Amino acid sequence: MRLGLAGTGRIGTSHAEILKNIDAVDSVVVADVDTRRANDTATKLGVEFAESIDALFSSGLDGVIITAATDAHPGLIIKAVDAGIPVFCEKPVAADVAGTLAVIDHIKNSEVPVQIGFQRRFDAGYVAARAAVASGELGWIHTLRATTLDPAPPPAEYVAHSGGLFRDCGVHDFDIVRWVSGREIVDVYALGANRGEQFFADAGDVDTAAATLTLDDGTFALVSLTRYNAAGYDVRLEVLGSKDDIVVGLDDRAPLRSVEPGVPPLAGPAYPGFMERFRPAYVSELETFVQVVAGKTEVPCGVADALEAFYIAEACEISRRERRPIALADVRR
Repeated sequence: MRLGLAGTGRIGTSHAEILKNIDAVDSVVVADVDTRRANDTATKLGVEFAESIDALFSSGLDGVIITAATDAHPGLIIKAVDAGIPVFCEKPVAADVAGTLAVIDHIKNSEVPVQIGFQRRFDAGYVAARAAVASGELGWIHTLRATTLDPAPPPAEYVAHSGGLFRDCGVHDFDIVRWVSGREIVDVYALGANRGEQFFADAGDVDTAAATLTLDDGTFALVSLTRYNAAGYDVRLEVLGSKDDIVVGLDDRAPLRSVEPGVPPLAGPAYPGFMERFRPAYVSELETFVQVVAGKTEVPCGVADALEAFYIAEACEISRRERRPIALADVRR
């Protein structure tokens, strides 16, 4: 199996390293609009280098992984599908709902598989939580509490083009709430604040946010997001049921410190970021894509899932700006 990778930034380089170590993959070839960076990555990892994206697509690929800048995602997905090449694309499909719908419209009659990267679905803790909900062992679920707390803000240039905290960061929580609960979100109410760097406000964004989501069975999901959690990268999901409660992400590296007498601190050190926290999930996710390319399994997370998570993010952003509840039915197109 010969796989191509477009985009050799931090996550692209990590994905290329994972791919080259999967037994079913015979060769990996990388490309980037920054040809020097792509060449350096290829040399460092011992994989092949393509001088351009066009050269990458004409190099006899069985599948392609897209880890380029967000604005390149729609064109690269369409290019791959039109060429009959199975695609794995990191989220999002496009920078906005309209762009996502345009991609979906273009590929809707194609049988070429397109997998979107929501790696939490492949994390062992989230997989176990989904199984616990489905089994009924927790009873009926009344509340889910999700957190994504970054240790430090990204650069100002990134924030300006990120789409905002809900679309860039919260979208992972929105997707995993749907996936773990097996339910759909029907309405949201969201708030945001700026207490850190001015560049968030300059970009029309917030550095901290909270959202209440109502699921279609009456369950509440509470989502907390921030760019300022210096204790460490903190991603958790609590699932609270009528019979039992469980939590994802509470391990020895969770950046939490109890102040109860006699309670020892967690061993640590805290996770510094998402790459470290979710490394095993990324491996599992890409191994699954290899199985998709081989025709051995179906796409586990497609463009329709990405669109639904984006709709929730869009609703939260409108709710934050207008300070009112927003029904998902009002943002779907």
